[in-house]
Amino acid sequence: MALARLLLLLELCLYAACFVCGIVTAATTTLVQGNFGGHCMLYGLVSYNGSAISIQSSSSASLCYFVSAISVLVAVVCFSLSLYWIYVFCIETQIARERVWMNVMLVLSGVFLFFLLVTGCMLKIGRDTLCKSIVNAVPNITSCEAAESLQWVSPLNGQKFYSNLYKAETSAWVNFFFWIIVALLVFFQKRQSSTGRLSGPAEGLFGDPGVTAEETEPFFNRPARPQ
Repeated sequence: MALARLLLLLELCLYAACFVCGIVTAATTTLVQGNFGGHCMLYGLVSYNGSAISIQSSSSASLCYFVSAISVLVAVVCFSLSLYWIYVFCIETQIARERVWMNVMLVLSGVFLFFLLVTGCMLKIGRDTLCKSIVNAVPNITSCEAAESLQWVSPLNGQKFYSNLYKAETSAWVNFFFWIIVALLVFFQKRQSSTGRLSGPAEGLFGDPGVTAEETEPFFNRPARPQ
């Protein structure tokens, strides 16, 4: 039906958007970690010697690896789902979803929502902690973004660190919002499928949709032979 194809097309667009968000989060987080010599600056603390900013303490590198890994995992799943539904739209004439796969998608959506929520909170709180440390350590600095133009101790590169962390956080929250919509769409399709509103026309005898009840009635309801 047209409604089923429209809902799946919307779901496909959401998967593509989630793929982009996951790549952006992973790429910007990895870029910031690389610019700081492999140090994970989420929840990091800095010090200022009067001319340059140096790292006083940093989080474990596994924290940034976790953020990147979750983002990449979501991106890979979304990319695979996008390819599958593109194939279905191009090849299949009738689109049907089994209830078991809808249940799997609901569980998958719940898992991704949990980890994306954790990732978004880590990026938000970790960035705020770093920015608070910078504002407190460097005089005459009122915003973390202004520290991008300051000198950092070599080989640290603080250019665009705030912008990249902000992009990573924003992409994580947008990804989280999109997966909420995906879960709602799948749940709606499941409810509609249970009532038969999204199902196509019923197949006739031996799977032939062209066979109608009127055509089969003479076969099953033949008049009795005279004795």
